[in-house]
Amino acid sequence: MIGKLTGFKEYTRLAVPWRAPNIRVHDFDEFHEHVSEEHLRTQGARCMDCGVPFCQADTGCPVDNLIPEWNDLVYQGRWREALDRLHKTNNFPEFTGRVCPAPCEGACVLGIIDPPVTIKDIECAIVERGFEEGWVTPKPPAVRTGKKVAVVGSGPAGLASADLLNQAGHRVTVYERDDRIGGLLTYGIPPMKIDQRIVQRRVDLMAREGVRFATNSCVGAEINVKDLRENSDAVLLACGATQPRDLSIPGRDLEGVHFAMDYLHANSKSMLDSEQGQSDTDPCTLHHKGGSSTRNHISAKGKHVIVIGGGDTGCDCIGTAMRHGCESLVNFEILPRPPDKRSPDNPWPQWPRVFRVEYGHEEAQSVFGHDPREYCVLSKEFVDNGHGHIKSARTVRVDWNKDKSGVWQMSEVPGSEKEFPADLVFLAMGFIGPEATMVEQLGLETDDQSNFKAEWGEFATSVDGVFAAGDCRRGQSLVVWAISEGRGAAREIDRYLMGNTNLP
Repeated sequence: MIGKLTGFKEYTRLAVPWRAPNIRVHDFDEFHEHVSEEHLRTQGARCMDCGVPFCQADTGCPVDNLIPEWNDLVYQGRWREALDRLHKTNNFPEFTGRVCPAPCEGACVLGIIDPPVTIKDIECAIVERGFEEGWVTPKPPAVRTGKKVAVVGSGPAGLASADLLNQAGHRVTVYERDDRIGGLLTYGIPPMKIDQRIVQRRVDLMAREGVRFATNSCVGAEINVKDLRENSDAVLLACGATQPRDLSIPGRDLEGVHFAMDYLHANSKSMLDSEQGQSDTDPCTLHHKGGSSTRNHISAKGKHVIVIGGGDTGCDCIGTAMRHGCESLVNFEILPRPPDKRSPDNPWPQWPRVFRVEYGHEEAQSVFGHDPREYCVLSKEFVDNGHGHIKSARTVRVDWNKDKSGVWQMSEVPGSEKEFPADLVFLAMGFIGPEATMVEQLGLETDDQSNFKAEWGEFATSVDGVFAAGDCRRGQSLVVWAISEGRGAAREIDRYLMGNTNLP
């Protein structure tokens, strides 16, 4: 099956490079460079005909992408066939090819002895080639079933489910409380990671295929979800886990302390409303040109910024603040610095919990001369400047040690107190679950983490005809997991409506 049997021996891993950090911090354009077809075919040749491709197994890709197959097709230059194989399992490879952390690469068999195949880069290249060549076209269903499905939430789970249900012939309406479709993809992930025109391109395609989109439609507020259920044959809740984890310390209510998603949402909305966001080279003024945003944009220009939380959202706050022109930036992480290589308790094919330098860290390093992350830091208090605004954050270092039962315990280090200057603090510590409105209006059962209770593989809630998928069901997770959940929920909704299903 694999065309270049010795490719993994002959070629080294060469990922698609990023634009120079000192250049890209001056705009919000995507930070990836373009590479030649030869580059991509060579990297596809590294796929090693491993026999058991863990990349597409449970430890790898959540949507079961047929990775070795399209790697081989790219190596052979058979791009159209590669696109067909890719779309068999993934509705939106242009999303995952940009923002997924690539658990497939963590499970790549080649990764045992060498750097893994650049799966994510190849995935993105395939679908972009498909759009460029005009191979991705609307394919509305030939027959309609007469069944109506309401999808609440237009993030990756809702969109994936809507796409498949529409292909099955059902009339699908996607309800979104914001003014644009995309959910997290539009207002949670900044444009340097995924250009919002990429999201809109797929939304427009789905609309031409017959999916209906209702923006500024807040289910749970002006639209009662009970009424939605009565007027639909089935309802899918894909509204995300939108309640952010807070930090209850003295000074939390001071001006200048914000949830990370409020910062990112307002930034993206201001850029989109200005209609100049992708071409304006001044990231500090582009947010205020002709915008019609009803939310206040939070500018980090000239500010001392602290980001609390070390995940993707924290990195996105770093990257956004760098583009605003912040005066200084520090990123608090409460856990220790990860090791440079896998530890013995983190064997292949598990996701490698190792030290990484993401795009925002690299940009801060370029501008300020050092990595912005401070490890084992516990925030104790936000200090008032005397006028109700934050002026600094008081912290203490912590140690992590296992107790007698083997459980990690945190303890403060005496004498390690430190005060960091701060004009803005962004809380990026994850999310604790979906908002409770749907639970109250429908009487839904929830799990111990307040998520909508619906078994994996079935996706049916405790209310007949109501299903749940994505972060509102499983908790905060990856875009690729949301797509997987949306696909699974579509299959079960189709089975519920028709008695059987042919959806993948």
